[in-house]
Amino acid sequence: MEHAARRLSRLAAHLQEQPEADDVSKYSSEQAVAEVAGLCPTVVQVPVVGGHAGATILPLLSQMSPSFSLTKQETDYLTNRIQNGGTEVVEAKAGAGSATLSMAYAAAKFANSCLRAMKGESGIVECTFVASEVTELPFFASRVVIGRNGIEEYLPLGPMNEYERMGLAKAIPELRASIEKGVHFVKK
Repeated sequence: MEHAARRLSRLAAHLQEQPEADDVSKYSSEQAVAEVAGLCPTVVQVPVVGGHAGATILPLLSQMSPSFSLTKQETDYLTNRIQNGGTEVVEAKAGAGSATLSMAYAAAKFANSCLRAMKGESGIVECTFVASEVTELPFFASRVVIGRNGIEEYLPLGPMNEYERMGLAKAIPELRASIEKGVHFVKK
């Protein structure tokens, strides 16, 4: 067991060149889409890319599975709900906490994926905020394929609709500023 824990720790460290997975946004998005569509959240998959705060969180609703049409109003509602889900929880708790259950769930799902990868399962896709070349930014939350030795492949963003392209254009300057602030903090 200790050997597995050490391997998991090394794999997680390799996978997470930044200290947080972005699965919280991903699972929140799947819950929100499931509510709108009347589906079970376990059958919904929504890629969420970008960052982990407000407008930097970009749900790629055009790539969700199962695929179905959304009105502009539904797209606006879901995007807002996904981008501000953490804030909603903090406000609901009157500032006395955060989305701890969502974070714990995301961490457990990510750890489970790491364990499956360590056992040799292939094709495991997770969203995580890592150093990458998916965009012009040095760090970006996107889908990656993980395996025994960590990240095996950085998946492209894929086709985005105009709404998502505009969201990405809006997110990049904010993300760039946050990344620069983080890099500056680490160098202190």
